[in-house]
Amino acid sequence: MALLVVKVASDHSTRARIADVAREAGVSKAAVSFAFNNPGRLRPETADRIRQVASALGYRPDPVARMLTAGSTATIGIISPQALSQVFANPFFSLFAEGVATVTEDRGFGLLFISPLQGSLERAMARATVDGVIVIGLDRHHPEVESIRRVGLPTVLVDAPAWPEHGAIEVDDTSGALAAAKHLLELGHRDLLVVTMQPSEAQDDASSVMARRMRGYRLALEEYNVKLSPEYVRVAPATFEGGEQAFLRAWEDGLRPTAVLSMSDAAAAGVLQAARRLGLSVPDDLSVVGFDDLPLTRFTDPPLTTVHQPVRRKGEEAAQMLLAALSAGSNRTGEHRILETRLVVRRSTAAVANRTAS
Repeated sequence: MALLVVKVASDHSTRARIADVAREAGVSKAAVSFAFNNPGRLRPETADRIRQVASALGYRPDPVARMLTAGSTATIGIISPQALSQVFANPFFSLFAEGVATVTEDRGFGLLFISPLQGSLERAMARATVDGVIVIGLDRHHPEVESIRRVGLPTVLVDAPAWPEHGAIEVDDTSGALAAAKHLLELGHRDLLVVTMQPSEAQDDASSVMARRMRGYRLALEEYNVKLSPEYVRVAPATFEGGEQAFLRAWEDGLRPTAVLSMSDAAAAGVLQAARRLGLSVPDDLSVVGFDDLPLTRFTDPPLTTVHQPVRRKGEEAAQMLLAALSAGSNRTGEHRILETRLVVRRSTAAVANRTAS
């Protein structure tokens, strides 16, 4: 094996440049660029020698220059209208992102999470260097929808109505919520508390996730001639703490539900914790149903009855749809897909018990 000797400059404050690598390797600057961006244009031994020289000098290709050369960032953005601190507090998002990453990593793409910058998604998008975006939970009435559309990137929507030029991945929220509410009503429950999700104004949009799930709950309640008073609908973040605080506040307000319909598993797990703090037994005193069927639901105490939606698969299909558009060189990302939901009954629900209000 040949011994490669490279003279390294003693001034470590000066960053090695492409010209330094070219001089030490005895090649042109174009050859150095090819070694990193298009090595197939060089003999393998030449490309290897250039990269060895670069490593010895501490040279790193400028990422912006590499992107300009390649005409691609090899990065996909995931846009959320909520702050990442709130997004990552909901285990739903990590499972969804896992599905996206499974596809993108296999294709050599990285992920960039994009949330409002100083309260503005438009400002965040202006700084995002991505080839396409997956937009999750952004309803069509959000004030910055048009600014995202104007960027002109290939886009796939998740849990949001399809835009004419972009595809979308949703689940049948209404049917899932209908099954959850009917399950409790068939068990004899009539005093139901609903823990919905923020932002509460999205419930006014008939196409939002929250509105579709609420529609399912109300269809079941109407079938059983049960009225849902406004005070029995509580808005909370889709987090453990959000569900816990929503139930505790309802209890402090004097409400005594026998069952809870939660629009997220994370909030439902918080309700279970609140019940323990109040000395309530689940399901003897209180039945709880979630929505998502996250892995944690099998390990809550008791295991949670919930509505299964294919969260990881949503991420996978959204990524596949977006990468297919990128591969085709198109801004149009395909069809509108609706995935099925189903009720999964575990031990957090039981027939209503005869008890006096406490």
